[in-house]
Amino acid sequence: MFESIILIENLLVSWREFLRGKRDKYDVQIFSLSLMSNIFALHRDLKERRYIHGSYRAFRVSDPKPRDIHKAPVRDRLLHHAIYRILYPFFDKRFVSDSFSCRKDKGTHRALERFACFIRKEGRNNTRQCWVLKCDIRKFFANIDHTILVSILEKYIKDENVLWLCGQVIGSFYPEGKENRGLPLGNLTSQLFANIYMNEFDWYVKRVLKIKCYVRYADDFVICSSDKNVLEKLIPIIDVFLEERLHLSIHKDKISIKTISSGVDFLGWVHFPDHRVLRTATRRKMERKLHRSENQRVYDSYFGLLRWGNTKKIVAKIKYFNPKFLEEELSP
Repeated sequence: MFESIILIENLLVSWREFLRGKRDKYDVQIFSLSLMSNIFALHRDLKERRYIHGSYRAFRVSDPKPRDIHKAPVRDRLLHHAIYRILYPFFDKRFVSDSFSCRKDKGTHRALERFACFIRKEGRNNTRQCWVLKCDIRKFFANIDHTILVSILEKYIKDENVLWLCGQVIGSFYPEGKENRGLPLGNLTSQLFANIYMNEFDWYVKRVLKIKCYVRYADDFVICSSDKNVLEKLIPIIDVFLEERLHLSIHKDKISIKTISSGVDFLGWVHFPDHRVLRTATRRKMERKLHRSENQRVYDSYFGLLRWGNTKKIVAKIKYFNPKFLEEELSP
């Protein structure tokens, strides 16, 4: 596995993947000027185990809430892609089917469909009440424990060189005041490591608690049941497992148990038994972006989003105030 990661061919393919949408970045252009020399030097450092991860550049974005992003040097981001290309297929086969974040052929839309399926199942096609427990994990990426993550990797990976390399990437970052904890939001590998970390919880929910109607997207998860008492009893059990096994905690202010008929907010949509509507905050953010943008791709992106719910009025409003964009019929 280690030889596959550091292979020159893998580094070159990873570079092409990394380059998409970044050709005009100054640091990428500088790296490109001596591309083969840089790749051979990286290969040599990895082969001789002299590789040391570079330092991060921090900045903040609001999307919509403030998030701290940490950007690694180009050389390290290239390596992240090389690691991801080899490790992702290996681990993806070991993930539960109801984990949808940052996975091929999964994503938000598949998570919405699966959630709707569970709503119908537990509600028996809206003939009985369906309750939904919704939780998210407090400061998820910032609280991932490096020691626990490495111990999980050791269960699956026997190649000591791969474990050393993963350890270099994992140990290259931790938030201020939290030694041995945290993954940077800017790393491609962070998405994979986060799924590997939460896979322990996913299998606990499925195998030990034997919960079928469970959907997780990153640090948000929902559980559907026709019995409210069952969901209430699950909260302390889940909280203990997360705290003791993964050193994580549920965000106490964001735990909710609601009936689907009253509307459940999940992944940007408010869900009801037979339809879903766009969350108010998501709609306002979309309208602000569309008002400022003249890029057709931005409109196409949002029109694609709006296909997944009951949005006829929103679409009509967008078209009315933005007649320069192509007319497009959207199914409800």
